Amino acid sequence: MEVVDTAQINSFAPIAAQTDFVQPSEEAFFILTSGQLSALITQAVEKAIQPLQDEVSQLSATVARQDEKIAVLESTQDTHADNQLILLRLIHDLRETIKKEPGKTEISRAEKIEKYLSSRPDHRANFETLKGHLGVDKDLLNDAIKTLMNSSPGRYGITRTPGDKRKRTLIMLPK
Repeated sequence: MEVVDTAQINSFAPIAAQTDFVQPSEEAFFILTSGQLSALITQAVEKAIQPLQDEVSQLSATVARQDEKIAVLESTQDTHADNQLILLRLIHDLRETIKKEPGKTEISRAEKIEKYLSSRPDHRANFETLKGHLGVDKDLLNDAIKTLMNSSPGRYGITRTPGDKRKRTLIMLPK
């Protein structure tokens, strides 16, 4: 057997004295059952995700409000489209009514043309003469002649002037 020198044994003493060993205390150790550990983990997870759950519920409420607004806008848009269609139809009907029915002025001009042609021995007048007689331009004269011809179909005719084929003449035909 070897004889161990006490000096060798004591050589470990300075090393042991240099290291700071923490003495375990009662607070450093926890003894938990699996149920307690599970409850602690559950509480920690719930506490960590609660702000996220609040934010998700706020975003869900925002999305629901926006869905309602979109539905209202879509129904309003459909109503506007229907209203525009109705307005366009009314405008079209008004234009057609205006085109079909001559005004008082056109009727009085047509009557003046009829009296003028009746008073002439040949029952004819060129368009230039009629424009001068009525004091209107070409378009208004054409409207008056159209009214006259529509009021008495087959009673009036339009021919070219014999000397100048560019000019036209209105003729009252015999009955």
